[in-house]
Amino acid sequence: MNPPRHLSREDYQNLLAFRTALRRFLNWSQARAADAGLTSAQYQLLLAVKGHHRQDGPTVGDVADYLLLRPQSAVELIDRAAAAGLLERHPDHDDGRVIRIRLTRDGERRLDQLVPAHIDELRQLAPILDQVVAHAATIAAAQRGQPASQPLRRDQ
Repeated sequence: MNPPRHLSREDYQNLLAFRTALRRFLNWSQARAADAGLTSAQYQLLLAVKGHHRQDGPTVGDVADYLLLRPQSAVELIDRAAAAGLLERHPDHDDGRVIRIRLTRDGERRLDQLVPAHIDELRQLAPILDQVVAHAATIAAAQRGQPASQPLRRDQ
């Protein structure tokens, strides 16, 4: 472990800028979800289902992992979203004991309504994130005695 280093005013300013931008994005996202008739949690749920790597959808456990919820809390969120007609459960093709989640047409429509604006908003955040990451990489490289332009290896 590296010895602690002195944090500069710029370190604090960069972290503040990032956290402020992140909080603004989350508040903006919550407002856009409400405009589409969803809670923020429902939007995140729909995104977790649509963004899951398997075509046939995630399991409840997958959803809980994505949303950082306990499985029972994920079940409650899924139940409410299913009652609202946003998603449905279906048995896994390979193992009928496993239940997967998929979006309904209404869930797809609402998600498709929200995602493009979210991607545009994230593009606006990219320069701030790039600045914070570049500053952190420069500091980490200096701590390792590497030139700042040399990329860090993940195994270090």
